[in-house]
Amino acid sequence: MTKMIAGIVQSHTGMDGIEWNVLGQTYIPKTKTDECFSWHATLPPDTFVPPHIHPDQDEYLYILEGRFDFLINGVEAFGEPGDLIKLPRGIPHGIFNKSDQTIKTLFWVTPTGRLYDLFWALHNLGPEPDVAEVVALSAAHQVDFLPPGKSK
Repeated sequence: MTKMIAGIVQSHTGMDGIEWNVLGQTYIPKTKTDECFSWHATLPPDTFVPPHIHPDQDEYLYILEGRFDFLINGVEAFGEPGDLIKLPRGIPHGIFNKSDQTIKTLFWVTPTGRLYDLFWALHNLGPEPDVAEVVALSAAHQVDFLPPGKSK
């Protein structure tokens, strides 16, 4: 069992100096235990996380900068700085930066599951990764992407 260690994770740093490039987005892990995993994410304009489901995790986003557009269980929504987005396990959701500004947010999931390992698997796949490979890697790590056009 992984236990949390007391302390402060400084701004612009993460666990063990890790910084992932996940499909053009920058993820910096902040803490990881068996019960919770958090990371700071920077999403450039026109980047997104396609509709997907975490069957075994609840996911949260606390928006720090910018405006996110969401598709949550088939319903369009948006979030701005100071908003907390709650995405219960099993609920389909997609996350989009449709703006011309970079978005910064704090994500966390509970329990951790295999998401940390997924980010290592997706790190530096390149500017045009094989979509089938991304979908297969994600499914192997407890994240199920939905077929295009499916949001429920």
